[in-house]
Amino acid sequence: MSRVENTAENRAESSPTADTARHLMFDDLEKLGRILVQTGDMAHSFIQSADDMDVTCRDFSAFDPSRALPRQGRGTLDALRAVQDDILPLLAASIGPRYLGFVTGGTTPAALVGDWLASAIDQNATGPEGSVNAAVEEQVINWLCEIANLPANRFDGVLTTGATVSNLLGLVAGRQWCGEKVGVDIDADGAGALPDLQLFAASPHASMIKDMSIAGIGRNNFTKIVTLPGSEQTDIDDLKAKLDASDARGKIVIASAGTVNATDFDDLNAIADLCATYGAWLHVDAAFGMFAALDDRRAHLLAGLERADSITSDGHKWLNVPYDCGIFLTRHIGVLEKCCRAFAPYLETRADGNMYINRGVENSRRFRALPLWVSMQAYGRDGFAGIVRANCDQAADLAAWVKSHDKLELMRDPKLNVTMFTGVGSDDDNRALLDRINASGKLFLTPTIYGGRFGFRAAFSNWRTRDHDLVIIKQAIDFVL
Repeated sequence: MSRVENTAENRAESSPTADTARHLMFDDLEKLGRILVQTGDMAHSFIQSADDMDVTCRDFSAFDPSRALPRQGRGTLDALRAVQDDILPLLAASIGPRYLGFVTGGTTPAALVGDWLASAIDQNATGPEGSVNAAVEEQVINWLCEIANLPANRFDGVLTTGATVSNLLGLVAGRQWCGEKVGVDIDADGAGALPDLQLFAASPHASMIKDMSIAGIGRNNFTKIVTLPGSEQTDIDDLKAKLDASDARGKIVIASAGTVNATDFDDLNAIADLCATYGAWLHVDAAFGMFAALDDRRAHLLAGLERADSITSDGHKWLNVPYDCGIFLTRHIGVLEKCCRAFAPYLETRADGNMYINRGVENSRRFRALPLWVSMQAYGRDGFAGIVRANCDQAADLAAWVKSHDKLELMRDPKLNVTMFTGVGSDDDNRALLDRINASGKLFLTPTIYGGRFGFRAAFSNWRTRDHDLVIIKQAIDFVL
């Protein structure tokens, strides 16, 4: 026996399970129709039960994360049974109509179809080489601009993993733009080439503070702008005074179009005027507020958005597509592409179209444009407008009920889709009250601090929430008071 033959024989003897595992995969391929049917049935059952199941799971002790990986698998049908037994009973019904925490959308049927297809066809959506995926993303971005009343001939962008990455892109592109204005190339020479970059923000989202750390700016290294009394809105006079006092060569102003608590909108035209005067980059965090443009009663809140240099938004909030789907738009796509470009011989292409690998953090990219495309194609502008209008009305309805309640206090009239309220007791009393509300299993709220007081946030973002859910919500709160 030759040395090569002996080595191959020894290798086969030392890993007898490798061919078995590979056989299981081909066996699953032959059974794929049955597997997909069972997966569909399981998903359908979970979706249909989300109206009635406990909104969150509060005891995960039945799941042991330290369990060892099995040496040999038993195929996908067996794994599906394990999912059914070990995981599904312990999940949150975050797709359901009474999950009011954070700003969480559900998943429309069309978006689910698009997401499943995105997994099945498994395109690496880096660019136009050999696939239509880049053209689909380009069309989706154009449609998003249309929804937000932004001129598509001035704005371009990229789909990201979420608002955190989109905000990061705003910082990175803004810093590069500031450097280029004074003859500094931060992309080439690093952030130290512009040490006097100054950020101005009144109510930056937690993701933006995180991004300041990631970008090397520093979590505490921004100039805090005063907010207007009783709001999270930027005080324009204070912003002007601090811009005027600044001698920094680079300036970035972070504005909000829908803050996460009070859903306040900055005066974007006034801020854009200041940015023009002082040579500052204007980044607008519109993670969910951008879609207020779909409600003709609230579209005026976004006046001036088209003057932003960069904009953050999310699809997995009010557009109700699955996680994850962030949106980044900018009037300076060339600056973004300079900061994010990737060089390698295997990436070269002569195909026409946008290279999205050069517009974001990831080199490998999920085809997240497809769920958006299918959903937009299925429901159109009016379908999404219906979600936005209904959710805003639901927030107003809950606020009116809180106002009339003798044991609850409204912390702020909702401008959009978030109702902030609290109990009449102490902060400790209200922390305990929130625990009782969430323990009921009928709804889920997240905590907040507003005006120095502890309170609750009810964020209406789901297409499935209807009038009868408001009845259940109110009854559940009343029951634990």
